[in-house]
Formats: sequence, structure tokens, C-alpha cells
Amino acid sequence: MKNVVRILGLDPGLRRLGWGLIDVEGARLSWVAHGVIEPPTDLDLAVRLLYLFESLGAVIAEWTPDEAAIEETFVNMNPSSTLKLGHARAAAMLAPARAGLPVAEYAALDIKKSVVGAGKADKDQVLFMIKRLLPKADAAMKADAADALACAITHAHKRKMNTLKRMLA
Repeated sequence: MKNVVRILGLDPGLRRLGWGLIDVEGARLSWVAHGVIEPPTDLDLAVRLLYLFESLGAVIAEWTPDEAAIEETFVNMNPSSTLKLGHARAAAMLAPARAGLPVAEYAALDIKKSVVGAGKADKDQVLFMIKRLLPKADAAMKADAADALACAITHAHKRKMNTLKRMLA
């Protein structure tokens, strides 16, 4: 049985798709890598989505995660923006699914609560906690990558709780 599980966290966006990888061994979390995929904004929507999908596929091929986790779509007042974010999220979900990875989904509120302790935390608070929880991560990381790492950490916590529940059942 494999002792280390590599989790890919995703913070979807059409302009910036944050990704972050952690290794989980027991209760220990270790930073592996992170980045932000930024498709050129002058491309048509379909080509930008393809860029996200293919770029994320390359990340998956390089780092070989075991599982993936993605932030759920935040619905805002602008239906057009929400729909475009949904498209970007779909492209981000398809890349790990195509690689055969299970993909878990988490609400932004749950991610912030899991990492910061407060569901209403702002991006700076999330970034601060990621730097504390994963001290080997690049100090100059962008907020999108920090959000992706927070999603991966949330998944690590949830999968541990699910394992404990199965053991007690």
C-alpha cells in the first residue's frame, strides 16, 4: 500500500487557474509544487479553455498526482461571469478526470474554514496560512496558487476524516 498520497489542488479561473501539489503522509503535509496557468486574454473563449485543459494536463503528466480537489464555482451577481467561470472549472475538472484521477469538490467557505479557521477569510489570510502550513512553498507565490494549495490541504483533511469514519464503522 502506498504511504504517500499526492494531491493536486485547483483554483479555477478563466484568466488565472491556480494549481498546487502537496504530498500527504499520515498527518504530515509537504509542499511539492505550485503555479498559475494564464492563457492569453486575446484568444477566443474555446481556445482559452483548451489552453487551460492542455496546460493542466501537462502539469498532471509532470507531477503525477494521485487525487485532485477543486474549488466549487462561486455564483455572483453577473450571470455571464459565473458561466465563464463554470466553463473554466469544467476544463480544470476534465484534465484530472482524463488522467484517471478522482476529483473532489469543495466550497470556498469550507476551504477557508479548513485552512484559516474562518469561512469569511480573505485571500491575504489564506496566503499567510499557506506560508505557515507549507513553509517550503515559494514566498512569492500568487494568491491563486495559495488558494489551490488550500484546496489540496482541505482535501487532505477531509480524506483523513473519511478514512477514520470508515475505520470506525
